[in-house]
Formats: sequence, C-alpha cells, structure tokens
Amino acid sequence: MNKLYHTIQSCQDPNLVPGLSRFFKTAPGQYGEGDKFLGIKVPTIREVVKECWSVTSFDDLKECVSSEYHEMRMAGLLALVQIFKHAKKDKALQQKCIDFYLAHTQYINNWDLVDLSCYELLGNWLLDKDRTLLYDLARDGKTIWEQRIGMVSTMQFIRHGQLDDTFNIAELFLEKPLPLHDLLQKAVGWLLREAGKRNEKQLKDWLSTRCKTMPRTMLRYAIEKFPENERKSYLEK
Repeated sequence: MNKLYHTIQSCQDPNLVPGLSRFFKTAPGQYGEGDKFLGIKVPTIREVVKECWSVTSFDDLKECVSSEYHEMRMAGLLALVQIFKHAKKDKALQQKCIDFYLAHTQYINNWDLVDLSCYELLGNWLLDKDRTLLYDLARDGKTIWEQRIGMVSTMQFIRHGQLDDTFNIAELFLEKPLPLHDLLQKAVGWLLREAGKRNEKQLKDWLSTRCKTMPRTMLRYAIEKFPENERKSYLEK
C-alpha cells in the first residue's frame, strides 16, 4: 500500500477547495487552468511527508507526482526531497532522485511545486557540478514551469555565496520575446533580489545596463529592498 498517497487522501477538506482553486488560478485561461485540489494546507502535507517519506518507494512517488490533485503532487515532490537529503553520501540514490525529478517535470506545473522542490534537488545536486542543465531549462524549457525551475534552482547557489549563475541565467530571460510571463518575471526578480542581499554592488552593476529595458515586474521585484528614492530612480530610467 502507498502510505503517503492514502494518508494525504485521508486529510482532504472539501471546504478548502474553492479558496485554493482561486488562489492558484485554475479558471479557464489562467496559469493553473484545470488543476484540482483536495483541500489540504501545506503544513499538513509536510507533517504527512515527515511521517511517510522513509517508507515511500519510487513507484509510490510516481503515483503521487502524477496525480491529478495538486496536494498529492506536492506530497510526492516533498517526499522526493527528503529521500534525496537523507541519501547523503549515497550518490547513486541521489542521482536516481534527480533523474526521477527531471523525468516528471510535466507534473511540476505550478509555482509552489517548482519553488518547494527545485533548489532543494537540482540546486543541491549541482553545487559541485556543471550547471548547463539549468541554462538549458531556463532558455528552452517546454513550459514556463521548466523555465522557472532553471531560474529558481540557483537559490541554492546563492545560499552558498555563488552568485554568477543567477545573474547569467537571468540574462537569458531578458533575451526572450516579450511579453514575458508574469510568473517568470517574478521569479527572475526574486532571485536577483536574493543575490543582491549577498552582493548589492554586483546587483547594481548588473542593473545599471539593463534596468531601462527590463520588464517592469522583474525590475520591481529585483529592487524591492532598495531605499525608496533608489527604487524610484531605477523605475524612472
């Protein structure tokens, strides 16, 4: 029996479904169009994952990650993160986790699913490896979610003081045809802001030649922590 799947299923609350559906934009034409919810809050999902990840097989993960229900996919991804983390020196198992993740990106189809999984998995895995994969995802990802994975995965590099890939991958999004999807603008701006917390000069130097042509939402996110007079200056350029 897939304990993770059945425990998540037992936690559903139909009263929460309408609110979650609105929050994750599931109406026709919206970015989460057609997604379905069981009505489970993230802290509850995390508690279930904490209880179940160690008895969850890759077949179990596949059943969860390929589910039509958002919370079930989240549970599968969070369990995968735990398996990866606890593998520690078992590089073969970690590689299996990464291969599984990349083989199932079609199901990682909303911003929260991306953000809760990609830098914990890909970001960690690539800390001491070639990072071409992230550039390829950011540039050529088949969906906005794959492209967002390419960007957000660099959060792990930032946490280790490695900022160059964040700026270089952000550059790829400036080369994309406009209009750039709002969720990609926000992701790029967010990661630039995080990099700027580590090295404000590097962020300002990067912005100095790009702020005039950057999509406005991306720029606003990138400069969010600047003093008000500086923010106005950048936005008026």
